[in-house]
Amino acid sequence: MLHKLLETESAAEADRILTICNACRYCEGHCAVFPAMTQRLSFTSAELGYFANLCHNCGSCYHHCQYADPHEFDVNVPRTMAALRVDTYEAAAWPGFLGRAFQNNGVWTALLTVLAVVVFMLAAAAFIDPATLFGSHGGNFYAVLSHNVMVTVFGAVSLFVLAAIVIGMARFWRLIGAPPVREIGLGEVGRALHDAMTLKYMGGGADLGCTYPEEAPSKLRRLFHHLTFYGFLLCFAATSVGTLYHYGFGWVAPYGYFSLPKLLGIFGGIGIVAGPLGLMVLKRRAAASPVSTGTTRQLDAGLLVLLLLTGLSGLVLTVLRDTELLGLFLVLHLGLVMGLFLAMPYGKFIHGFYRIQALVGFALEQRRGHRVIGAGDAAVQRQAAE
Repeated sequence: MLHKLLETESAAEADRILTICNACRYCEGHCAVFPAMTQRLSFTSAELGYFANLCHNCGSCYHHCQYADPHEFDVNVPRTMAALRVDTYEAAAWPGFLGRAFQNNGVWTALLTVLAVVVFMLAAAAFIDPATLFGSHGGNFYAVLSHNVMVTVFGAVSLFVLAAIVIGMARFWRLIGAPPVREIGLGEVGRALHDAMTLKYMGGGADLGCTYPEEAPSKLRRLFHHLTFYGFLLCFAATSVGTLYHYGFGWVAPYGYFSLPKLLGIFGGIGIVAGPLGLMVLKRRAAASPVSTGTTRQLDAGLLVLLLLTGLSGLVLTVLRDTELLGLFLVLHLGLVMGLFLAMPYGKFIHGFYRIQALVGFALEQRRGHRVIGAGDAAVQRQAAE
């Protein structure tokens, strides 16, 4: 895997730019990238991949840099880190051939989602009686599609997705030359989770916010990220509580509007509609931003549109659950959820896992006070070449 990263133009450009940054160090207080950088005098490809996933692409260092375009050095850390991040996603992906999905990701995600919806629609037409599909069932989803069928289909897909994410995380950990997991303590994990869940490094160094979508600092991007992330977590919690109700207490759906699963799902759905909508507006205003690439814009758009459609279809399904449209919107929603599941390991969703891992490595380096990540670079390179 590592030799693939060594051969990329993004890695060579990152090495050039960070060598300049390491001599300047003006941006040392901006985010975790720069303190990690100053632990080193030169950089291996493993360390560059580590830096790339520490970067939150807030853009502040670019706007504060005296060597940015039009200077001949053309230093643009966020754009370079964004390009290199995609290289790490592709190198760590499992199965390996699906790593190509990170290129032209918008098209790939759209095709996958449309295919999932079409398959669900065709299956519904073939196996569900029209009177059942278009009947009124008092909000009972299982009258349209049985609980066992849902669990079997989504359980099988979830196992594959979970395997792809976990194996990808293991490959990424080796890719950045990280130490054995046994060296990581709860303190490092706790600090990394805190920094990730509060988006600490999306503050531009002085907690004024990102220089995004324009040069003036703004906290809107952090706000919409929080709405998206915590909205997704609430939806996951709704499913988890519903599972506990069903198997633990024997309380079978449908649940009332003021039940815990329903409230979690409604507020989660609002989050993954409002958050992506806000981020899409910001991205439209930042269309000419110099800190992103065409590939990363596709990755962002693919996930945001898919989350938006999934959340919107879920909310509409909740509103129409007592009508004859329940079956139709249930099938549509399930198709969109399936598309989201299948795209998770091969789109922007995966960045959250790798970023937390990079933040764990940063916490470990800060505790020890010296370079840790990348120390296994030579061993990983030999292993990758065998």
